Amino acid sequence: MSEPLRFSDVLRIVEARTKIVGASSVLIGTAYAAWLARRVDWPVFALMLGGTLAVDLGTAGFNSYFDFVRGVDTVETDVDRYKVLVHRAVDPRIALWIAWAAFGLAGAFGLALGARVGGEVIGVGVGCMVVAYLYSGGPRPIAATPLGELFSGGLLGLLLVTLAAYVQGRSIPAHAALVGLPSALLIADILTVNNTCDRVGDAAAGRTTLSILLGARGSLALITGLSAAAYVLALGLAASRVLPLVSLPLLAAGALFAARELGRMHRRGYTHRTKGASMGSISTIFLTYTAAILGGLVLDALATTETLS
Repeated sequence: MSEPLRFSDVLRIVEARTKIVGASSVLIGTAYAAWLARRVDWPVFALMLGGTLAVDLGTAGFNSYFDFVRGVDTVETDVDRYKVLVHRAVDPRIALWIAWAAFGLAGAFGLALGARVGGEVIGVGVGCMVVAYLYSGGPRPIAATPLGELFSGGLLGLLLVTLAAYVQGRSIPAHAALVGLPSALLIADILTVNNTCDRVGDAAAGRTTLSILLGARGSLALITGLSAAAYVLALGLAASRVLPLVSLPLLAAGALFAARELGRMHRRGYTHRTKGASMGSISTIFLTYTAAILGGLVLDALATTETLS
């Protein structure tokens, strides 16, 4: 017999704690475009953020449903007891209904955004929703292959930052894709940490993720390499004035923090039991990076405004 659904169950089904990723990319893309143009189209920003979060919520809902019915999420693999469908007698179809409802809401946001910006945005949004569904749905989910990191980083980082910048000025700003690349690398790193902790359970479920192919030592090297590459690139963008020069000390501090956290993560190890702590650490690294980028753009904009006045 199914248990009654609680609001906390809904939050866990849609992985509300992970929504920082999409929001970060929209904020960075919008802030970069605003820094260049010295203006923000706030209604467009609101529609872009709302649509992004709705797609993200739907993607997580599909992931919760398909991972449960395919035996990827089990009592043994979910040590921190976060997965509602695993630990409570909640009808798994509820996750599917929530996912489709979120996609419906995303469609409404997308149509409204397209009406203001242009129909090409609707086409991009539909394409993103198809890929988001196929990430965990379909006969061969992207999440079960070595391409998961490429798709998650490419769509949630590179494409989303560029698209958020595009809708602000109805054109792609110079270097917008470069600005989105560090975000893509760090988002791929978040998934790598997740998949490295899940290697044993994913292998038992028949998955062939990149972490499984690389093994423990290879995955550890990839986790370090992705974070290092993201910060080296971001520092290079600031030094070359693609990003404000004031971003340099902020990014340098973020890089030092990331190095410390990565050391703690490596010493802790990557298993089902350490997954909660490891995901918390890599999420903090990502948030610190986001704050450094946004902080640099805002500080430079404020300094320029004061100079002009």
